[in-house]
Amino acid sequence: MVLLWAIDDANDSTSARRASRTALVEAGTMEQLLVDLETGQRGFVITKREDFLQPWQAARKALPAEMRRFGDSATTPAQRRTAEQITRGVRSFLDDYSIPLVESVRRGDPAASGLAVTAEGKRRVDTLRDQFDAYTAGERAQLAAREDAAGANAHRAVIAAGVGIAASTALVAAFTVLQHRAVVRPVRGAAAAAGRLAGGDLGVRIPPSRVAEIDALGASFNTMATSLQDSRRRTMESVEAVHRRTARDLHDGAQQRLVSLMIGLRLAREMIPDTDTPVTELMDQSIDNAQTAIDELRELARGIYPLVLTVKGLAAAVEDLASRCPIPAVVRSEYPRRLSTTVESNVYFVVAEAVTNAVKHAQASRIDISLDLTDVLRIHIVDDGVGGVGDATAGSGLTGLADRVSAFDGTLTIDSPPGAGTSLLVQIPIPPGTETPSRLN
Repeated sequence: MVLLWAIDDANDSTSARRASRTALVEAGTMEQLLVDLETGQRGFVITKREDFLQPWQAARKALPAEMRRFGDSATTPAQRRTAEQITRGVRSFLDDYSIPLVESVRRGDPAASGLAVTAEGKRRVDTLRDQFDAYTAGERAQLAAREDAAGANAHRAVIAAGVGIAASTALVAAFTVLQHRAVVRPVRGAAAAAGRLAGGDLGVRIPPSRVAEIDALGASFNTMATSLQDSRRRTMESVEAVHRRTARDLHDGAQQRLVSLMIGLRLAREMIPDTDTPVTELMDQSIDNAQTAIDELRELARGIYPLVLTVKGLAAAVEDLASRCPIPAVVRSEYPRRLSTTVESNVYFVVAEAVTNAVKHAQASRIDISLDLTDVLRIHIVDDGVGGVGDATAGSGLTGLADRVSAFDGTLTIDSPPGAGTSLLVQIPIPPGTETPSRLN
């Protein structure tokens, strides 16, 4: 009974952790939409150009559905009240401030660019970001508490399973050949699974057994393996969140200041007569330098976490990656819906690393990338290079890719005969109900 209770409680803890991670993902998405609203309107106010409103318009379209998902994902009544407060604040920012401001700029109202209006927008956004921080801090605290409880339950389950194994071992000598097959083979399988787990394969699981004690051991082992896999996945989620926030800060901070600087330089250049050659040449050079800095900063932010991955999803991000590849790269996509940002970001960086390896080391002249999503996400990357890539577990430089994939119960298969190119096949199971509906048409 203690073992069954521990396993059942561990399963409940796993479900609660999954709910907290979903709440954190939806909070991040909601905050990103707020950032897109503020960034788009600020660029439009500065430049008066409609194309700067594209992130604003996209975020405005996606906001109603995301508000519902954000509110539904809250895990406690207190978090739900905070989510409702944030939702009201974001709606007020859009309806009472952002939309009227954009319309005022379109009408040419000079007061729309005033310091008071700009300060009001910054105050609203800062207040909402503080609320987002409080919300995510609450969810992370709950997640940490659930992890501690799950670890304690798993420990008790392993102890109880060890007692069961000791009792079953004492009866092996008296069992018949049939009993031998029913007990020893599963034990050997458990030992092999333990060896694979020790070697880093966190996706290994022990199948159910007809022997109660071994079945309990398998359940405890699987709970422990799931906990370790969740830990690796949480690490990836944390890294992904840091990358996304860093890229956002670069985009919202340094890049916007450089854009404002370049606009000021261009306005100043137009005020200088062409006859003043030394000054005009210096201004033109400064404008070129500012544009180069903007381009380099945009490329840096794209390398940390591409904006297109957040806005349009994995397929669009891979197509953008292929368009910037120095050798021809062709993308075929059957990717009808969005997945969680953690899955999409890790798969994107697997593709990016594979493409980088093909460009740098494979001497390839063409890369073919296919994405297919049904109940399994399949990514197939093929190049026509020199081949000869070793197995991912042999320290060939592909271990990091295998770790990313295994964190989501996926597999990485490499086929790279010398002289015949390299084929990487990534397969990640997608359980029903874990998709995220596309936020953009």
